[in-house]
Amino acid sequence: MASILGRTVLTLTLVLAGPALALGDFEDGVSAYEQGDYDAALREFRALAQDGHAAAQTNLGVMHRKGLGVPRDDAAAARWFRRAAEQGFANAQWALGVLYGEGSGVAQDAAEAAGWFQKAAEQDFAPAQVSLGLALAEGAGVPQDPARAVRWFRRAAEQGYAPAQYQLGVAYARSRGVARDDVEAFEWFRQAARQGHAHARYRLGVAYDQGRGVTRDGALAAEWYRKAADQGVVAAQVNLGVLYTTGQGVARDLVRAYAWFKVAAAASSGAGDGEAGRNLRLVAKRLSPDERERAERLAAELRETFVQLGGE
Repeated sequence: MASILGRTVLTLTLVLAGPALALGDFEDGVSAYEQGDYDAALREFRALAQDGHAAAQTNLGVMHRKGLGVPRDDAAAARWFRRAAEQGFANAQWALGVLYGEGSGVAQDAAEAAGWFQKAAEQDFAPAQVSLGLALAEGAGVPQDPARAVRWFRRAAEQGYAPAQYQLGVAYARSRGVARDDVEAFEWFRQAARQGHAHARYRLGVAYDQGRGVTRDGALAAEWYRKAADQGVVAAQVNLGVLYTTGQGVARDLVRAYAWFKVAAAASSGAGDGEAGRNLRLVAKRLSPDERERAERLAAELRETFVQLGGE
């Protein structure tokens, strides 16, 4: 949620149309926001928002939502989003829907959330199209309809929106609203993965690992697992550990296997009883004291690496 709303702040100037003076003031607010001068950003956005400027109202909502320059206040965020949403501003309609879906700052109401998603989706706002698709896939606030969900995912995916490409890939991989098609699933995962979508990268690893929709290739499986693992995807960390244990696609290396299982176990709930924890104990029995010490150091280094890359 926070990452998408944050990106909304930085891209609104691309869709804004209005008086030159207001546009300049709005750009000043965006510039201040980008530089971390949230007090200045608030001043610019607040003055415009009070005059009914929908983009500025949306950005005030974002800043209240994230606690930037003001204490976090979801109720205030909802009020600003609503003022912009009622003017038909798609970003704000979607953001207000998210708050209704979460029950943040407003009473939780899945039907109200879906209604706002629909309004924004009909304006081709890709994040709302994905949110509406998920609501339809799950039957959250609307009758469950996986086929309609796929249509909304596709509309957003065709705009190049990576989360939609990923969801469309999942639909094809799991036969949700469309006939199963591993080749089509692979293609959508590939498009999202190339944009850095962590779970799509994991899915590409699985595809190459198991030969789903593509020729099996252990080296490429390891490559994509590593990309997803560096972004904190626990399943990718576990699978990468398995490859190092078996020597499939990579040189067999129990020290690296232990390190990845250690990282995954630390990130997992119930770490001792999960797959990562079980594999960790099995590999530990096969390491010498010196290897165990090296593995522990490597695990600490790997964890630091993926935190820096945005894995946490």
